[in-house]
Amino acid sequence: MSTKRRVRLVVAYDGTDFCGWAPQAGQRTVHSTLTEGIRQVSGEECEVVGASRTDGGAHARGQVCHFDSTVPIDPAKWPRVLNKVLATDISVLRADIVPADFHSRFYAKDRWYRYRIMTGARDPHRTRFAWYYGRELDLGAMQKAAAKLVGEHDFLAFSQMLEPGANAVRTLFSVKVSQVRDEVWVDVVGTAFVRGMMRRIAGTLVECGKHKRTPASVDDLLAASERGSFKWPMLLPAHGLTLMRVRYGRTLTDNRRFTTEEQDD
Repeated sequence: MSTKRRVRLVVAYDGTDFCGWAPQAGQRTVHSTLTEGIRQVSGEECEVVGASRTDGGAHARGQVCHFDSTVPIDPAKWPRVLNKVLATDISVLRADIVPADFHSRFYAKDRWYRYRIMTGARDPHRTRFAWYYGRELDLGAMQKAAAKLVGEHDFLAFSQMLEPGANAVRTLFSVKVSQVRDEVWVDVVGTAFVRGMMRRIAGTLVECGKHKRTPASVDDLLAASERGSFKWPMLLPAHGLTLMRVRYGRTLTDNRRFTTEEQDD
């Protein structure tokens, strides 16, 4: 009898033609695509668990997921055999065997997202992966506002479609705004993200860069304790968002106390 092993994958995808990570009946999702690919390779039914449940249209360079399998495939061969059956807009980059209690979502130490904003001429080679704004933004104002978001805060005002009373407290370790050629990049590293949080953070910073909102107003957003007590920040389109990396500590630790079951960006 073959021993069941837990396999961890690092996956990249162009999210344009996916309806997000999470399974949805009758829809093409990253979860269902990977699940079917693993079934074709192994002949087994399995449950694929992702570190972040990205929204429809959002991309990933370093999504992490895990599944259990009794098929004795060398971990180094999983990327090659899976990529043979997967469509070209998704690719398995790496695979390894992890302890049986490893959980790609709950053991994650932090997640790094990037939102890209084009401020120069519209480039059709980038419009799938960056939001086109086409005008200059006040980088200094955006950076002042970004600094206020670092730390543990209630991000209710930066959320989307949370149930009443849902926990929106999260910890952000860094929020950086940088000019890279004709793009502005918003890079955020945090424990976890409630649905819409990263896209509203980017929207808030764009509003500050357009002088439609002041950096000081971010304090009021972070202090908001109930819906209706604030003006919602912009929710930027998902296609400008990429999950860059999910990081795990050298010692695997269950970090679920720092997150909830709310959907990530």
